[in-house]
Amino acid sequence: MNSPTPAASAHAAHPPDRGRVASVTLVVLCQVVHVLTFGGIALLLPLIRDDLQISFSQAGMLSAAVTLTYAIGQIPAGYLSDRFGPKRLFFIGLFGWSALSLSLGLVHAFWLAVLNQLAAGAFRALLFAPGLALLASWFPPERRATAISLYMVGGFTGTIVLSLIGPLLANYLGWRPTFIGFALVGIAGALAFRSLAQEKARTETGPRIGMLDAVQLFRHRILWVCSAIQFVRFSVVTAFNFWLPSLLVADRGFSLPAAGLVVAMSAAFTAPSNALGGYVSDRLRNPPLVIGGSLAVLACTSTLLVVVESVPALLVVVAVASVFLQFYFGPLFFVPIEMLGQRTAGMATGFSNLFANIGGLLTAYTLGMVRDNAGSFTWGFVGISVLCLIGVVLSVILARMRSRALAARGRVRMSEASPRG
Repeated sequence: MNSPTPAASAHAAHPPDRGRVASVTLVVLCQVVHVLTFGGIALLLPLIRDDLQISFSQAGMLSAAVTLTYAIGQIPAGYLSDRFGPKRLFFIGLFGWSALSLSLGLVHAFWLAVLNQLAAGAFRALLFAPGLALLASWFPPERRATAISLYMVGGFTGTIVLSLIGPLLANYLGWRPTFIGFALVGIAGALAFRSLAQEKARTETGPRIGMLDAVQLFRHRILWVCSAIQFVRFSVVTAFNFWLPSLLVADRGFSLPAAGLVVAMSAAFTAPSNALGGYVSDRLRNPPLVIGGSLAVLACTSTLLVVVESVPALLVVVAVASVFLQFYFGPLFFVPIEMLGQRTAGMATGFSNLFANIGGLLTAYTLGMVRDNAGSFTWGFVGISVLCLIGVVLSVILARMRSRALAARGRVRMSEASPRG
C-alpha cells in the first residue's frame, strides 16, 4: 500500500477548517497591530508637529511620503503575491513596517522622518494585496466580498484600541515611548503570523501568472474604472482618517483625549459597516449600487463636517460618514476579481490600490497646504465632496459595464451547454 504523501499528511495534521480559522484570524489580528503604528501617526500628529516643529504642510508630507512608496509597491506586491504566494510577503511587510515604526520613535529631524516613512511605505505595500488575496482564498467565490471586508475590520478594531489608549499613554509617557511600544507589538504580531498562519493550496488549474498575463490584464476597461473609483475612495479615507484628529484639535478646539474618543467612535461605526457592506453586496449581487450609494452619502457628509456648528451635530455627521466610509470597500475590490478571476487577484488588487494611494498621496499633502494657507480645513473637505460626486458617476458607468460583461458571460455558457448538431 502506498504511503501517504507529505501533502496528505499535512492536510490530516491541519484540517482545512482549522487552517482557515487560524489564518483568517491572524490576518485580522495583524491588521489590528499594524494600525497601532499607522493610525498612531495621524492620532498623535498634534504632538509630533510640536515636537518636530513642523507645519501642517510638512505634516502632510509625512503621510505623502509613506503613501508614495506604498502606492509604487502595489503592483509589484500583487505580482509577487500571485507568483510566490501571499504569506511570506505579508510577514515581511508587517515585520519591516513595524521595525521602521520603532525607529521613527527615535527620530528628531523632519527630513529623517520623511526618509523613514519613504522606506516604511515600501514594506507596508507588502501587506495589502497579499493580505486580501490570502483572506479571499479561504472563502468560496460567493462570499469573497464579505471576506475582503474582514481585512478592514481588523484595521478599524485597531483604530478603536489606539484611539482609547493612545492619547492616555502619550499624555503620561510622551508620544515617543508610546509609539515605540506599539511598534514592538507589531513585531510580535509578525512573528506570530509567520509561525501559525497557513497558506491555502491553489485550486485553479491554470499556470501561475506571468509578466505577459499582467500586461494583458491592464487592457480591461472595467479595471480602469474601478481604479478611478479607488482614487476617489482613498482620497476620502485619507482626508477623514489622517486629518480628522487635527481638524478637531486645531479647528474645533478639542483636546487630544477628546479627539481620540471621537476617532474611537468613528472606528466603532466603521468596523461593522465594512463587513456589512460586503454582506449587502453579496446578498444583492449588485456591488455598483453599494458603491454609488455610499459615495452619494459621503458627498454630503464631507461638506457638513466643516459646516455644522454644534458639537452634537458634528458627532452625528462623523458617525454617518464613518458608516459609509468603507461600506463599499469589499464590493469595490471584489468587482475586478469577479470579472477577471481569482488567479489574477493580487495583480488586480495591486493595480486598483495603486490608484487609490495616488489619491491618498495628493489628498494628504493638499489638505495640509489648504489648512496652512486658508486657516481652516473647509475648502479641502468641500473639494472631497466634489470628488465623491465624480465617484457616483463612475459607479453608474461601472454598473453598465458589469451588466454587459455578465450578460456576455451568460450567453457564452448557454452556447457551451447547448447540444451541438
